[in-house]
Amino acid sequence: MSDILIVDDERDIRELVSDILEDEGYTTRLAGTSDECMAAINAEPPGLLVLDIWLKDSRMDGIDILKTVKRDNPDVPVVIISGHGNIEIAVAAIKQGAYDFIEKPFNIDQLMVVIRRAMETSRLRRENSALKRREVTSAEMIGESAAFRAMVGQLDKVTKSNGRVMLTGPAGAGKEIAARYIHAHSNRANGPFVTVNCAGMEPERMEEVLFGRETPERGVESGLLEEAHGGVVYFDEVADMPPGTQSKILRVLVDQQFQRVGGGDKVRVDLRVISSTNRDLEAEIRADRFRQELYHRLNVVPITVPSLEERREDIPLLAEHFIDACHRNQGLPQRTLSDEAVALLQTMSWPGNVRQLKNLVERVLILGEGSGSIEARELPGETAREAEEGRVVLSGTLATLPLREAREAFEREYLLTQINRFGGNISRTASFVGMERSALHRKLKSLGVVTSNKAGARVAHVDEAAEAAE
Repeated sequence: MSDILIVDDERDIRELVSDILEDEGYTTRLAGTSDECMAAINAEPPGLLVLDIWLKDSRMDGIDILKTVKRDNPDVPVVIISGHGNIEIAVAAIKQGAYDFIEKPFNIDQLMVVIRRAMETSRLRRENSALKRREVTSAEMIGESAAFRAMVGQLDKVTKSNGRVMLTGPAGAGKEIAARYIHAHSNRANGPFVTVNCAGMEPERMEEVLFGRETPERGVESGLLEEAHGGVVYFDEVADMPPGTQSKILRVLVDQQFQRVGGGDKVRVDLRVISSTNRDLEAEIRADRFRQELYHRLNVVPITVPSLEERREDIPLLAEHFIDACHRNQGLPQRTLSDEAVALLQTMSWPGNVRQLKNLVERVLILGEGSGSIEARELPGETAREAEEGRVVLSGTLATLPLREAREAFEREYLLTQINRFGGNISRTASFVGMERSALHRKLKSLGVVTSNKAGARVAHVDEAAEAAE
């Protein structure tokens, strides 16, 4: 159980409160001045702070301490101790973020009701933070392909710094997983990871959501930037951030502080910023839709997250991972993938990338045929039906060619597909298609196919093909 820090300039009061709480099984610490209070909080944030408004012979009064705690340790509930003549100030403290107030002289039953409620709030906040951290650390990076390893190598280089990272790549490729990987392996791993969904937020409400607000009726309401204090704020699809908000975020990055909407006080924050986009931000700048200064502030370390089609080798691993996750989290059958299903998955088109694969696996498990291997016929689309029927549908162009040219075109397309499926690995391709490695090399050369371990395969230009045929 987290302890309770009791701060009062009257020794008798703080010791009385401590005795009452310890009789109820709580652990307490005591402070008589603002300096002692801040030293205790900095050494170890308490589960609850019981704070007198007036602290004689101290640099800070209770309101000053409250503001500092709400800024630096927003998860710590603060219960204000107020004398009879200070009720208005106590109410003002509630608007500054205090959990509740207790009036002197104490009614012990009332004191314990407030303390129990506040400690329950503290416990729930700690559990919520722990769940968020567990979610971050369980955001696994799955893959073995060259493109995937190159990306992880770049992520590992930035984890220990505080530099701003810009993740680029198509929708569904796993940019948020990459951001969570950076956070989970950084020195901020115990801090929050807060996602700002720039595309899904109403533009007119974005500033309130980010910066929070202050109103006479509701007092202080924290925004996402305050929630991210000490951790990471992740701007998902930052190109969709409204132009007016872009200017204010730029100022936050420069000053590390901001004002809540309707507020007057400056709020200081310690943040690491990670952003992502599936758009060409330089084109957005040229079209006057994105601020160039903000781009340069966010794009300190650019990292590209590859599409699923650039890492087809990883499809079996990812599919198995999603099968395991569906089994653990939803109780769906723990199935395996047949060789034919794997081959079909690796040759399909994936415009939705990893997200599309995850959804497909879940759909197959929900609608599937028992608990055995997943067969090619269970996969959606024309390709699966064609595989089940054992036939090949000729494209219009192929059907009009003479046999020799049609055979070459088919062989070229087939081998391109298989080489890309295996990430440019000639040995694995040769094994799958049933050819000797040297024979496959000769066949590729005669068809004008150029291979690369990084890029897979492509059809050679005319001059390359002529050179290969000589």
